[in-house]
Amino acid sequence: MELDLRYGMNPHQKKAKLYANPGKLPIKVLNGEASYINLLDALNAFQLVCELRRSIGKPAAASFKHVSPAGAAVYSPLCESLVQSYFVEGLELSPLAVAYARARGADRMSSFGDCAAFSDPVDVTVAELLKKEVSDLIVAPGYDKDALALLRKKKNGNYLIIEIDPDYRPERIERRSVFGITLEQERNDVAISDQHLKNIVTTEQWIPDHAKRDLLVALITLKYSQSNSVCLAKDGQTIGIGTGQQSRIHCTRLAAEKADNWWLRQHPIIHEMRFRAGISRAEINNAIDGWTNEHGSNAEEIRWRQYYQTVPERLSQSAKQQWLAGLKEVSYASDALLPFRDNVDRAARSGVRYLVQTGSSTRDEQVVEAANEYGMVMAYSGVRLFHH
Repeated sequence: MELDLRYGMNPHQKKAKLYANPGKLPIKVLNGEASYINLLDALNAFQLVCELRRSIGKPAAASFKHVSPAGAAVYSPLCESLVQSYFVEGLELSPLAVAYARARGADRMSSFGDCAAFSDPVDVTVAELLKKEVSDLIVAPGYDKDALALLRKKKNGNYLIIEIDPDYRPERIERRSVFGITLEQERNDVAISDQHLKNIVTTEQWIPDHAKRDLLVALITLKYSQSNSVCLAKDGQTIGIGTGQQSRIHCTRLAAEKADNWWLRQHPIIHEMRFRAGISRAEINNAIDGWTNEHGSNAEEIRWRQYYQTVPERLSQSAKQQWLAGLKEVSYASDALLPFRDNVDRAARSGVRYLVQTGSSTRDEQVVEAANEYGMVMAYSGVRLFHH
């Protein structure tokens, strides 16, 4: 069975299709037209949310962009600060919808035009939430009738809706063609679980249940992220993901900067901001990030200031650092070993208390020493999770 695609990786790559050999396709396109990248995002994102569901036992969602997650989460109740930060005031949300609000709220700027992925059948509260967001496609194991009707109205009726068989299991061997040459390997079917958190190598030994959940969320997210990758998680969701970097420290810096921004977006000043009528959510997100980003240029500052009714005062550096000091109990995962202690040093500045990494670096002793200096708990997972 074959499915013709709108185009390949780029619009000029016209001849593109999807097929399963042998057997029938496990997916159905219920609305819209799919491109090559759409399917790459959908297939990776759905694997991610399904594994989160199996491992943690709660509804899961992901916001996927360019074959890496912008955010991922399992259901966990939202506090009032996050309700405001995620723009879900007054909305009735099912546990699945809450999971997506968390996943999208992890990095709202990167989630613009995302692939929204769900572990469970989509209900009308999910559709109502998505109706308000800029999203390119959705993938799920099923849709309620009313939810499907709402989603079909998105993007002037062109919203891509994909249904996938949750019981589908691919062959153990996977193949990829690159430059006319076929590569073959066993699928990465390692099941991430508490077993990967048992080899604790620091003086501090106790990982509470909430941190175990967050470490599993982070590890599973990394399994479907372009390597190198690092993930920070808290309260059942990712709060910062650094992917596709050539050095580990750049992954850590990127993930930690995103986590800092996630926390700054919950500052009381943010909740007091008032924007001009007619400003879109994307513009509001840009304006908030402009306010929290001290490195913005003068031209950028002039641009985001026009969105406000009254331009808020920027936080002083000391006030910002005081607020960031309140970010605590963060979990950190790396898809491979930590080669230098600088990753631990940077993670500590963003409230990291629990870490999991592959282990077996030539500088393990220095990395463990750094974790001990900060009173962290670090485990060796013993498994590398590269994804290309």
